[in-house]
Amino acid sequence: MSLATRDLTPRIATEVRADKRTLLDGAHAGELRELLEQRGVLVLPEIHFSDEEQVAFTETLGTLAPEMAGEVVYKVTLDQRANARSDYLKGSMYWHLDGTMNKVPILASILSAKVLSPTGGQTEFCNTYAAYDDLPEDDKAAFAQLRVMHSAWNTIFYYDPEPSSAKLREMMRIGDSELPLVWTHRSGRKSLVIGCTAYDVIGMDRREGTALLVRLREWATRPQFVYRHEWRVGDTVIWDNTGTMHRATPYDPASGRMMHRTKLQGEEPFA
Repeated sequence: MSLATRDLTPRIATEVRADKRTLLDGAHAGELRELLEQRGVLVLPEIHFSDEEQVAFTETLGTLAPEMAGEVVYKVTLDQRANARSDYLKGSMYWHLDGTMNKVPILASILSAKVLSPTGGQTEFCNTYAAYDDLPEDDKAAFAQLRVMHSAWNTIFYYDPEPSSAKLREMMRIGDSELPLVWTHRSGRKSLVIGCTAYDVIGMDRREGTALLVRLREWATRPQFVYRHEWRVGDTVIWDNTGTMHRATPYDPASGRMMHRTKLQGEEPFA
């Protein structure tokens, strides 16, 4: 069986329809990776992968990246009974890319819906390649050499404006990272590196730097660059973490919403 594809918006996200056997045999892995790089997000509607099948599918696309605690499949939920570190996921409600604390961020995430919230809980994605491409040329020139500080601890203030000193110190131990504002990829394409981990533009007045980061976040999340996924149980969504940002829309932590995630190991450092 060949792949049937349908673009979901002009600038981001493509639906891919194929049966499990076709997806798991790896014959179309190169085609899927190319499509992922070009479109940013791939949707496999109601494919109903088991954990074992999701791991096997992930491994057809590249090298599986384990989670921090060594798990292969990570439970994305705000339910502390299912995920003892669920507080860390509160930052996922705000625009971000994963791995800004790493020299080589993950290539992609694969997320499968197991239990949904009655309200909220959609996932939104924005294309940071397209957002860069559409910038005015004078902005591109001005941003070419800018560097930005990123940290996990900065995300706390999005959901907890008055954290305890103990919580702040815990997050600060993760460290800080200096990254380019514009990532020039090996392919020659360029994307913006922004989001809720970004907190300081090096060499720029703090007020001006903050205003710039907010302006670029507003720019990159304009409707023409965004796809919102309305989940159905069994959906699997893959996104290119190097060329998109994402966020979950708010939902009730007691709803039992549960997603299972696998990741692809990064292949390219920030540059």
